[in-house]
Amino acid sequence: MTLEGKTILVTGGSSGYGYGIAKILKTRGATIWITGRNRDRLAKAAAELGVQTVCADVAKPADWDRTLAETGPLDVLVNNAGSGGTIAPVADQTDEAIVDTIQTNLIGAMLGCRRVAKTMAARGGGTIVNISSVCALYAWPGWSVYTAAKAGLAKFSHGLYTELRPYGVRVTCLTPSWGQTGFNVNANIRGASEDPELALRCISPEDLGNLVTCVLETPDHLAIPDVTLQ
Repeated sequence: MTLEGKTILVTGGSSGYGYGIAKILKTRGATIWITGRNRDRLAKAAAELGVQTVCADVAKPADWDRTLAETGPLDVLVNNAGSGGTIAPVADQTDEAIVDTIQTNLIGAMLGCRRVAKTMAARGGGTIVNISSVCALYAWPGWSVYTAAKAGLAKFSHGLYTELRPYGVRVTCLTPSWGQTGFNVNANIRGASEDPELALRCISPEDLGNLVTCVLETPDHLAIPDVTLQ
């Protein structure tokens, strides 16, 4: 795929990995749209990156409909939006916290894929990249709900790949480890947020943007169902 002139949507694109992905893809000549729930943060990112925005919550079906009405048909969907939610033992979480984590990290991507899959299949091409997490591969105390959401996203991506590949549509599940983003602080991860030298050895937003670009620019007749970056 040549990205010049393509229409790409990156959810959760106003900061962190999503910002880095949008930044790198913009340099390839694509028209980039980003979404997020914070209108001020979106406006700041748009001014810095030269991209277009829709203020939207991926967990809300109506917001997906409004977003796609704004962007028009997509060549690429990058489902990056996510949140660690409440990092605590399951017994200490509320029902609302559990539901919110699943909706943001799994259901939101599913809602977008449902809509985009139909139009991409009809056009005979396109790529969906779902951003999972290394948490899907391991288990740590307090991370059970987030891990379940990201592992679910990975298996959902594998199934969606089998459904869409016959129509020329590619689906990749991209699994990064911890990175140089605000996620470490928000999720109270000790280590990288406290040690600048260690942080520099973590994945940068631009690193992930370069990897997504490589996936998208792979020749159309080839597909990369899974990539893990550590």
